[in-house]
Amino acid sequence: MELGSTVSAVRSKRVVVGNEVHPAVIIIKDGKIHNILSDDYTVDSEHEVLDVGDSVVMPGIVDCHVHVNEPGRTMWEGFWTATQAAAAGGVTTIVDMPLNSIPSTTTLNNFYEKTREATQKCFVDTAFWGGVVPGNQLELRPMIQAGVAGFKCFLIHSGVDEFCHVTDTDLHAAMKQLQGTGSVLLFHAEKDVHQISEETRDPCEYATFLQSRPDIMEVEAIRTVTELCLQYQVRCHIVHLSSAEPLKLIQEAQRAGAPLTVETTHHYLCLTAEDIPAGATQFKCCPPIRGHANQGQLWSALKAGQIDMVVSDHSPCTPDLKKLGSGDFTQAWGGISSLQLGLPLFWSSASQRGFLLPDVVRLLCQKTAHLCSLGDRKGSLVPGYDADLVIWDPEKEFKVTEASIHHKNKLTPYLGQTLHGVVWATIVRGRLVYRQGCFSPEPLGKHLLIHHRTPQGQP
Repeated sequence: MELGSTVSAVRSKRVVVGNEVHPAVIIIKDGKIHNILSDDYTVDSEHEVLDVGDSVVMPGIVDCHVHVNEPGRTMWEGFWTATQAAAAGGVTTIVDMPLNSIPSTTTLNNFYEKTREATQKCFVDTAFWGGVVPGNQLELRPMIQAGVAGFKCFLIHSGVDEFCHVTDTDLHAAMKQLQGTGSVLLFHAEKDVHQISEETRDPCEYATFLQSRPDIMEVEAIRTVTELCLQYQVRCHIVHLSSAEPLKLIQEAQRAGAPLTVETTHHYLCLTAEDIPAGATQFKCCPPIRGHANQGQLWSALKAGQIDMVVSDHSPCTPDLKKLGSGDFTQAWGGISSLQLGLPLFWSSASQRGFLLPDVVRLLCQKTAHLCSLGDRKGSLVPGYDADLVIWDPEKEFKVTEASIHHKNKLTPYLGQTLHGVVWATIVRGRLVYRQGCFSPEPLGKHLLIHHRTPQGQP
């Protein structure tokens, strides 16, 4: 079966459907899942069956937290390389973050510029977040009508000057615009909290950076989010939770009726502060990777359903911005590249903690699809849904090397690691876009425009 060709049926001894894993044949028509039948079903001769033996077949991953950086910072990343990396990792849908590109996706015109730049460059389906920044509240509804998945804001400096963080006044103005739209506001939940100054510490030690972003920064930011969420009843979402301390606040708000969800990332679940060497600035991200005990609490919360989903927060840059030469954590860009590696990273750790294949689907596919209003067509193997599939071997090991990485800049803290879970092939809407290191001859991904209903009588 040639790359780029249409797949009409997939047979496997391990197909993840709902909470079960069993032999099945998936029939595909017009890019959709037409039917899921028992393994002994005789497929019509008109259908060429892709028989993958006992490889796992599950919904393609929906990674709803990806910084593609195009236009404006395409030396960091771009749609072509990012979506190839996604396809190689079994990710069939990404949602692009509004910042690190120039311009940021904070106006309707900027959104149109972003989608123009992405045209004919995406190997997987791509949706787009908008941004909330000071003074752009009147741009929000037009962007919703144009198809953004929702919005993101920062409660602290974003890392780039073009995407300013918001004040409480800005948040109230934005929330009033979002009420009743069905859209969602994502929060980078850290706040500047006055700390007692200490003696100067070695900037090359990871502990120096970690002490500069204490848990209280996340706790206080999430306190603000929960209050806003309860007041306005606008869907809110906390991105990349790194500290387990605010979990109690989140649960209390949810019990009180807040439409609030929360994600964590692969790096917080797989990496620990104690293991980061001096000067290893490829490990820097914000919020920071915290200690081993905190990581255990995140895993417990994930198992208990207190954390809704797991994403990559793929945030690459050029190697020079990581300051590897000086090893100075205080000056290095904060961001980790892992878009291609999310599935094996998660499975390598989760499978050791009692998580099963249906849990992978729930946390990496279903919940993420629902967050960005794609849950009625992505993230599950259901007749009528898009035929987005990942075919992979959970038992097979591989070593992460620069040669195997498809995103533009190869620097990642996972280089040299051995992981479980090799992606064999990726299918997007019934088309074979990736197989064993090779891609379809042309990008086959589509732009996903989300259409929210606007309340009657409002523009």
